[in-house]
Amino acid sequence: MSALERLCRQFANITGGTPSIVNGVCLIQKFRNIPVTILGRRSRSPIVLPTFFTFENIDRRGRALNLGETVILQREINPFISALRRQGILVTALHNHWLFENPRLMYIHFEAIENPIVFARKVARALRVLK
Repeated sequence: MSALERLCRQFANITGGTPSIVNGVCLIQKFRNIPVTILGRRSRSPIVLPTFFTFENIDRRGRALNLGETVILQREINPFISALRRQGILVTALHNHWLFENPRLMYIHFEAIENPIVFARKVARALRVLK
């Protein structure tokens, strides 16, 4: 197992996701369990309920480009943004993906340049505010 694969697995263990390597990038996937309908139809699609993390481009100091995205309920937005910001993680986008969904779903993107394991621990703490 390569060093990247070991690091990716460690990140996944911290965040509770499933690791893979895609084009030399560590990708962690997990999915939220939110009962949702779109256009009146139940959806369990992975593109509707994702939490994704990636890291890549690790420098000599062990710092990487760390990116994250998660589906989020409206009532979770402010607590989650606050939890990320308290830990120095940049929130870069908050937007919707779908129309006519119930409950209302939003998607939040965040990023940091730091050691991937440090980022994973910070994100894992922030994810605790999501119900």
